[in-house]
Amino acid sequence: MNPPVCAIPGAGPGNGLALARRFAAAGYLVALIGRSAGRLQTFADGIEGASAYPCDAADERQVAETFAAIESDLGPVDALLYNAGAAMFGNIDRIGAPDFEAAWRTNALGLFHCATAVVPGMRSAGKGHIVVTGATASKKGGANFAGFAAAKAAQYSLAQSLARQLGPEGIHVAIAIVDGVIDIPRTREMMPDKPDEYFLAPEAIAESIYQITCQPRSAWTFELDLRPFAEKW
Repeated sequence: MNPPVCAIPGAGPGNGLALARRFAAAGYLVALIGRSAGRLQTFADGIEGASAYPCDAADERQVAETFAAIESDLGPVDALLYNAGAAMFGNIDRIGAPDFEAAWRTNALGLFHCATAVVPGMRSAGKGHIVVTGATASKKGGANFAGFAAAKAAQYSLAQSLARQLGPEGIHVAIAIVDGVIDIPRTREMMPDKPDEYFLAPEAIAESIYQITCQPRSAWTFELDLRPFAEKW
């Protein structure tokens, strides 16, 4: 039997890399997808069973070509972990239309392109997983989240629509609402005075998402909130 295949658009440091390591440890072949070819290859070199596929998730042609290559190289995708995101922060006076559109293209349109690429194979197999890395901004638009909140809300609605359509076909669609600051070197440098419990550990997020893909069909999760206990909500 061939090993299952996991595709991770947005395979950067933090959540993307943690997801790659967790699913590789579970026996998946992992396709790392992102715009930085050099960084992707460095990540792939450090994970057994991982391969790098440079691609902009917002580009329909690139996505179609990339997923065709993944299927040819590794096999059909069993789990799509959509981690690509563009954090365009600012209120309506501080961001322009190009920033607003860019956030939507990465968070929502990219998910649409990637789902379009994997659903036929999952439908043929009668099973599959699509798990989206979401954000609290999808539920509440803060004053300085005009672009990000709108993009994440669109992403959330698309994930919900996909879940309702594809669930009866055996395809599990879920979204992990990440509420808090991810523990990576960049955020530690920005917030040197914050205690450990202030941050979300990427490995813990990855474990929670992996467990979603292990759920029996009679008790599937659609929405899972992930936050450290110190986070206000």
